Amino acid sequence: MKGPAERVLRTYLVLVVVSTSASSMIWGINTLFLLDAGLSVGEAFAANAFFTAGMVLFEVPTGVVADTVGRRMSYLLGAATLVGATLLYLVLWQTQAPFAAWAGASVLLGLGFTFFSGATEAWLVDGLNATGYEGSLEAAFAKGQVAGGVAMMGGTVAGGVLAQTTNLGVPYVVRAVLLALTFVVAWRAMHDVGFEPKPRVSVTGEMRGILRASMRHGLGNPPVRWLMLAAPFAAGVSGYGFYAAQPYLLELYGSSDSYAVAGLAAALVAGAQIAGGASASLVSRAFRRRTSVLLITSVIIAVSLVLIGLVSNFWAALLLLAIWATMFAAAMPVRQAFLNGLIPSGQRATVLSSDNLLASGGGVVIQPALGKAADVWGFGPAYVVGAGIQLLVLPFILLARRERAITDAPPDAGVRTTADEQVLTPA
Repeated sequence: MKGPAERVLRTYLVLVVVSTSASSMIWGINTLFLLDAGLSVGEAFAANAFFTAGMVLFEVPTGVVADTVGRRMSYLLGAATLVGATLLYLVLWQTQAPFAAWAGASVLLGLGFTFFSGATEAWLVDGLNATGYEGSLEAAFAKGQVAGGVAMMGGTVAGGVLAQTTNLGVPYVVRAVLLALTFVVAWRAMHDVGFEPKPRVSVTGEMRGILRASMRHGLGNPPVRWLMLAAPFAAGVSGYGFYAAQPYLLELYGSSDSYAVAGLAAALVAGAQIAGGASASLVSRAFRRRTSVLLITSVIIAVSLVLIGLVSNFWAALLLLAIWATMFAAAMPVRQAFLNGLIPSGQRATVLSSDNLLASGGGVVIQPALGKAADVWGFGPAYVVGAGIQLLVLPFILLARRERAITDAPPDAGVRTTADEQVLTPA
């Protein structure tokens, strides 16, 4: 890979590293931060649910922004919104604000991330398609997964250590600074390649047209539809699995204020993400169909969640958490390649945003439900309940498998386009 395609992929990786470094500064301590602000366990997960509710509300509108105004502008709006929302979180923590204020700030955070979701992935696929990229989509997404894992590992460890040596608010200050840097990097290096905004005569009419086309290529396209409908269950459980790990591992460790341990646990998830991303291409080549990878990893994820909920040893739980995260990370590039190869460029960001919308919808319902279960029964039993919910993805993956989509075939290094619309698919 040389020339323009290399520059597109390199820019994507830089954006992943900078934005993930910023975001992950608080991932290892966010639940502890909310609890320190005076929220109960149930309220902390309800705040996370409002975050995902914000994503549900704004996913499709911001996806339309990316498909009309441009992917770059959507990304810049996301970075600016996240800077403001992060600083607002700091103010609420310092003032011990009521839950309603946290709910509003969490919705604003959700808005910020919806500007990123869909737009970033669509920008990469469009750019690779336009510049003659010769590799597989799995390889490109896996590189992003590895880069994000490295950045997450550094960010979560740094955030945990900063919280331990100073206080829980300092990582949020650093996060705001890094998000501002993300804005600068995107402004200088991210330019729409392979995508031209259409001349707009009527904004509302254009939005309606994009939404209709997105429905046709999203929920109206059977293999895409089934994976989209599986997303709420997997995403809702994964959100609880990650954020509940912070207080649960501290509980098993026997120290409720060892923030560095919480950061280290999140860094372990990042390491598993690196391993999962690095192995994604190998894993996909080992199976005849991509849906086989998705089925097997989903079952292993459910078994890992059950065991996490049943063990009483800190180190055993940590190892199981790593297995869970590795399987999740290995499946993601495979799923991304399956979906992107079936979506045309003009509707890509909106369809991907719709997919994220459904995933976020699962988080709105499942995260607070599991948080309430943790309040009543404890973190461990809630993990077991989450495993049962995770298994609900299997029928949808089987339905997607039955459609025998072209992107369910073994990945290849080729790129080809249809006659009337450019779609990056395996040859």
